[in-house]
Amino acid sequence: MKRGIVLLTFVIVCFAGRAQGEYEPKYTWNVELGLPVATSNQPFCDIMQGLVTINTYQQYSFPFHLNVGLGLKYSYFTVNEFAISQPVFGGLHTGGAFAKVGWDKFYGQTFGVDFGVKVGYAQHFINTLVQPVDEPEFRNRLNWSNVFAEPVFSLILKADERNSYRLNLGYTFYGFPYEPVDIGLTSNGDYTPDVLDNSTQFFFIGFGYSFYFGEKVSE
Repeated sequence: MKRGIVLLTFVIVCFAGRAQGEYEPKYTWNVELGLPVATSNQPFCDIMQGLVTINTYQQYSFPFHLNVGLGLKYSYFTVNEFAISQPVFGGLHTGGAFAKVGWDKFYGQTFGVDFGVKVGYAQHFINTLVQPVDEPEFRNRLNWSNVFAEPVFSLILKADERNSYRLNLGYTFYGFPYEPVDIGLTSNGDYTPDVLDNSTQFFFIGFGYSFYFGEKVSE
């Protein structure tokens, strides 16, 4: 019964909006905040905990719904102290720049969707404080870079002529292999080489905000 009511409400909103014309954004500035969850490379999933992923980018939407954008990305994974026996504190910082290509469409004046893919270049930086038995303090630093890809999907709810909020889903392919020794552990434990060679990936869900600089309403 509840599903039927939700579906009926969605249909009414879409058709009511169509009667007023469809909202067509032009230039937008977007901020997205999400919670990342590791999904690939078993030691990465076991040892690292996702805390935050942030995107900010500007986007231009063409009249035929294609959109392109440029932006910056940051994510942070911390070491799960309870997953390892050796005391290690810190995490993995990632910063990058990307280009986005996608498709967006508003069904009326208030509800829309946006999906596409972000492709960019990321710099990864591991910064952990390791305390082995034979040394009072040792700081481990490791950094490298690579190309990444991130398919994304958003449900958009427009608040007024200039502002909207969105629910974001995405999947990030960072593409680098992860090993426990990278964070300062003395060994890779029982993980086999074929497991360690798997690339790191994560799923994320979060919320976003968009500010519209221009818009067009099609009759």
